[in-house]
Amino acid sequence: MRLATWNVNSVKARLPRLLEWLAEANPDIVCLQETKCSAAAFPYAEVGALGYAAAAHGDGRWNGVAILSKVGLDEVTPGFPGEPGFAELGGDGVARTEARAIGATCGTLRVWSLYAPNGRTLDSPHYAYKLAWFAALRDALAAEVAAPLVACGDYNVAPTDADVWDPALFVGSTHVTPAERGALAELRALGLHDVVPTPMKGPHPFTYWDYRAGMFHQNKGMRIDLVYASAEVTGRVRSAYVDREARKGKGPSDHAPIVVDLEP
Repeated sequence: MRLATWNVNSVKARLPRLLEWLAEANPDIVCLQETKCSAAAFPYAEVGALGYAAAAHGDGRWNGVAILSKVGLDEVTPGFPGEPGFAELGGDGVARTEARAIGATCGTLRVWSLYAPNGRTLDSPHYAYKLAWFAALRDALAAEVAAPLVACGDYNVAPTDADVWDPALFVGSTHVTPAERGALAELRALGLHDVVPTPMKGPHPFTYWDYRAGMFHQNKGMRIDLVYASAEVTGRVRSAYVDREARKGKGPSDHAPIVVDLEP
């Protein structure tokens, strides 16, 4: 079985590239993030022509998540229990949840596609929201971790200093703080394991490169897209890699897919 996760940075803008990649890589299960479209506007017909059932969760703004599957798509869950909202969304002080998580049972796997809040700056309410979101995610996954579970996507956290191209440049920034890394550690304490992919260039399996200043060509990136899996799934991992080729060419996403091959 082949599973993949990819922050596509707008499924509509990237649709031709996504369809081409799906046809070539032929994953059985795909988790997408930052789809930037409503659930109703998701391109179900286009991915369906390639054999995928799809479930999407989105409100048409900058977030949005989806799961594509060729092996079944049941028990679809938009969002997770206890997921916090963010009060600034509606402009009226009322906290509203964002489309940042969707779960589904795909064959024998329970799969989550996750798009964690960015956090922006350490003094921003978005940072406190990010930590609250991770705390609620931990509690939600605790109820599912005994089953074959994969929780993957754009976590917006680099787990270690080796996962950013220059740690000194990130001092005082989000994505690398002890609190954010502590949130990942709490997920691992549940029994989830970080499936670290093989890089396709250089020693670091970066998954994100800023569009600006030639960052991709200089390989100045970050590993913020992660695959966290239960022990049963981790034991079946045959290979995992960052498909850096998908970041090349005209009009790419700023993220590359992670592809994980599992034993049956």
